[in-house]
Amino acid sequence: MLGKRFSRMAVGTVAGVMLMAAAACGGDTGGGTTASEAPVGESEGALKVGLAFDIGGRGDKSFNDAAYAGLEKAKTELGAEIKELSPASDGSNRGDLLRQLADAGYNPIIGVGFAYGEDIKKTAEEYPDIQFAVVDSASNAPNVTGLLFAEEQGSYLAGVAAATKAESGHVGFVGGVENDLIKKFEAGFEAGVKSVKSDAKIDVKYLTPDGDFSGFKAPDKGKVAAEKMFQDGADIVYHAAGDSGLGVFQAAAAAKKKAIGVDSDQRQTVKESDLQSVIMTSMLKRVDVGVFEFVKAFQGGAKGGTNITYDLKVDGVGLATTGGEIDDIKDKLDAAKKDIVEGKITVPSKP
Repeated sequence: MLGKRFSRMAVGTVAGVMLMAAAACGGDTGGGTTASEAPVGESEGALKVGLAFDIGGRGDKSFNDAAYAGLEKAKTELGAEIKELSPASDGSNRGDLLRQLADAGYNPIIGVGFAYGEDIKKTAEEYPDIQFAVVDSASNAPNVTGLLFAEEQGSYLAGVAAATKAESGHVGFVGGVENDLIKKFEAGFEAGVKSVKSDAKIDVKYLTPDGDFSGFKAPDKGKVAAEKMFQDGADIVYHAAGDSGLGVFQAAAAAKKKAIGVDSDQRQTVKESDLQSVIMTSMLKRVDVGVFEFVKAFQGGAKGGTNITYDLKVDGVGLATTGGEIDDIKDKLDAAKKDIVEGKITVPSKP
């Protein structure tokens, strides 16, 4: 079922699945697993959790804020002492942030975003007694856990919703940075759209090239890109652009059209009331669940060296239902999800 399952209260469902499967696995961390197979061991004392944000930091109403929600839950439910740090605007000090947290006695430490991959690897080698996790990047050391997500699966559902709701058959996608990760969002979205309307028109625009992460923090560029799509006839634009998505919402409001948010339930996180109503739904990427479950497993004694994948099977991705704008197509969305989970549909990860 799509409704409550993808609400903020759904974290307990994924948590329970993870921990029960972990107990059954006996704490084996030998290779890649799904979220439902994450390992748990024995308790290892006091809990001080450090988290280093991606570019944009806390307050982006999307990716970083989703990570912080998981960190805050660890504080509330696990009694963790928490510390958060944000990088420079160009992200050049990511490694320094990790070392600051390590030197201050935080363990475990989480890097939010694939750009932390190499810095996590180096820091993990320097601090072998500390456990690290990196969001959107695979494990690359025995004390590193990779927290991965099936963005293409959630984006497929977003595509189904967009194609069903777009009367003109014309939709758009705005990506923050043209890299392999964001292309997963594009690929899934396009596949979902085409599954409903094979002749649909899909506009695609990336704000910056691979390596230039400013595309995740450029609402002005997001607005210009979406304005062009709406002017050309698009009814709905889906963004995977971090803080730049605010500009997409602004363009949708001005054009009296609709948009689809990403990562968090942006109809709830965006403060501007005039923008909330243009957000038809959001593709939920449960980074909050990943962060919280990693901390909880660490508290139970889990070690790194493995990858945990959050997909549709464990509700690690999905669609937000705030506002009720996709309630009338729930059956279609549920059917698409079922086919993906059962392997009847294989969603591409590349456009």
